[in-house]
Amino acid sequence: MPGAIYAEGLVKTFGEVRALDGVDLDVPESTVLGLLGPNGAGKTTTVRVLTTLLRPDAGRAVVAGIDVLKNPTAVRRSIGLSGQFAAVDEYLTGRENLQMVGQLYQMSARDAKKRANELLERFNLADAADRTTKTYSGGMRRRLDLAAALVVSPPVMFMDEPTTGLDPRNRQQLWEVIEELVAGGTTLLLTTQYLEEADRLAHDIAVVDHGTVIARGTSDQLKAQTGGERIEVVVHEREDIPAAQQVLDSHGMRGTACEGCTVEQHTRKLTVPVTGGAKLLAEVIRELDTRGIEIDDIGLRRPTLDDVFISLTGHAAEGEREPKAAEQNATEDTPEPQEATK
Repeated sequence: MPGAIYAEGLVKTFGEVRALDGVDLDVPESTVLGLLGPNGAGKTTTVRVLTTLLRPDAGRAVVAGIDVLKNPTAVRRSIGLSGQFAAVDEYLTGRENLQMVGQLYQMSARDAKKRANELLERFNLADAADRTTKTYSGGMRRRLDLAAALVVSPPVMFMDEPTTGLDPRNRQQLWEVIEELVAGGTTLLLTTQYLEEADRLAHDIAVVDHGTVIARGTSDQLKAQTGGERIEVVVHEREDIPAAQQVLDSHGMRGTACEGCTVEQHTRKLTVPVTGGAKLLAEVIRELDTRGIEIDDIGLRRPTLDDVFISLTGHAAEGEREPKAAEQNATEDTPEPQEATK
């Protein structure tokens, strides 16, 4: 049985650009899917199709048990959406923005005001609640936009890079809010560039590139695909780099100079994929010491987000910018702005 978010063979083109090329997704109820991908991979286009902001050229999508193409209005009543950019009215105060969203959802004026006050406190905006939002900083607007997406607790939420621009404290706070929502039964599709965020929140991760899902699994499974662990060494003297590389090559995967070993001359850092964990690290340290190679730093680490992206896509992760044509075509079958953004 399809999950709370289901997509099969989604295709969307903008002129000669094929933004989606057969995207398949299945997100079980009360779970979080992290949607990762490099610049222009198709993440935001996928979110726009699933939230009825764009009509796909082909394929099928079901959200909260409702067919996205057959009954988009019912889908909008069942979802919450926070896009990449804060969608708030600059001429209303923070409080008025939240109350307006509540009343658009047909909450009573009293309930909308009460919910607005709760969210203003939760997102550390109470002190600025009665200022017009055009006086807010970018981070404050982002927090207000996220608060607006949570005025009601819909069964399905979409968050498109929600923590971009937030400081660590507010990012941590949002993570806690998301965890509470999911514990309460909400299903979430989250696009993000932060592997730490996906590690913390996502039950499953899908990596998208060139409009298609190229890998899917847990964070640990995706990291394992890039070679598992790595030893990183920073030598004290640049002339010791060749000797240190010989040591690392001898302990690297398959016991030979392996594909993926890297040397950064300017930082004097060497990196090699390994298997063997802390025991192997101790062996490398002993051999470097025996050879008289002085080191400034050494450590065993797991792959980073860039390691995963480079391994899977051949290039590092960047903030996504979909084709401009997406903006031009977004008016097709698009709901009213207030309902669409929240």
